[in-house]
Parts: sequence; C-alpha cells; structure tokens
Amino acid sequence: MSRIGKKLVIVPKEVKIEVKDGVVYVEGPKGKLSRKLSDRINLEIKPGELLVKRVADTKLDRSMHGLFRALIVNMIKGVTEGYVKELEIIGVGFKAAVAGDKLNMALGFSHPVNFSIPAGIKIETPKPTQVIIRGIDKELLGKVASEIHAIYPPEPYKGKGIRFLGEVVKKKIGKAQATGK
Repeated sequence: MSRIGKKLVIVPKEVKIEVKDGVVYVEGPKGKLSRKLSDRINLEIKPGELLVKRVADTKLDRSMHGLFRALIVNMIKGVTEGYVKELEIIGVGFKAAVAGDKLNMALGFSHPVNFSIPAGIKIETPKPTQVIIRGIDKELLGKVASEIHAIYPPEPYKGKGIRFLGEVVKKKIGKAQATGK
C-alpha cells in the first residue's frame, strides 16, 4: 500500500471539497481550485477528513494513489494559506518592477525584459532586486518562478543573474586566477 496515499487528509472547517464528474473542487478563504481525478482514484469525503482510495493494486494505481493525495493536500493548503516563492536579482544595474500585469526587468541585455503575469499569480517587488511571487496553485507558482529564473540563471563566474532565495551558486575561478597571472 502507498505510504503517502493511505494517510488520512484532515480538512479544515473553512475548506469545502466536492467531487463532480471526476473533478475535485476545493474552495477556501483564498480562492477555488479544481483538478481532474484519475478514473483509478476514488475519494471518500467525511466531515473534517478525506480518504483517497484506489481501484486496484497495480503499480500505476499505487503511484496514482500517493500522487493524488499529495495534490489534494497541496490544493487544501493553497486555498487556506497560499504559497510564496522569493527570487533575488544579483548584478550591477539589475532590477525589477511590476507595472500592471507585467514584470519589467532590466538584466543587462540590450532591451528590457517584460514577463506577463498569469491569472491567479500576484508578484510584488518590495526592493528592486527582490521579487516575491504569491498564489494558491502550487504547480502554477513553481512554473512561473522557474520561467522567471530561466530568463537569466545565475552564472558561475560572477554569480549575477536571477536566483531563488537561498539558492547556492558554486562559483568557478576564472582563467586569469587559475594560471596565476
């Protein structure tokens, strides 16, 4: 049996969960989320708790069991607390600012970079070198954060670029330092 899948999911009082036509709907104080369930997974909803069950015991069913339990837990956490990712921009003259539904960044290119903010995501820049991304959908939040990170990933010689908060960039020594000249 799946160790993750067999765990009981505790549902807070402010969260409402329902299943219609193979789609699970989770509604809470921060918003609504929905996800199509696999036809190999069943949900048993009781007041204050939820149990994820599988149809059979094949390898695919066991993997889906744990996956869908984790996805539903992420949806519940998203509609109650929400998710946050922080990025930091390192480099001389590198900065970011939010203007409407776009994140405008100056990253040393010959042109400014404009990133369109998708629906359901909020981006703020308390400092020009700090980007805070908030949302209720963990999957979408991670995708947006990785797309912004991919615009200018940290380079290994000077360390400049966009990095996740706490990301460690192992620096390389340059050619001049390596030869001792």
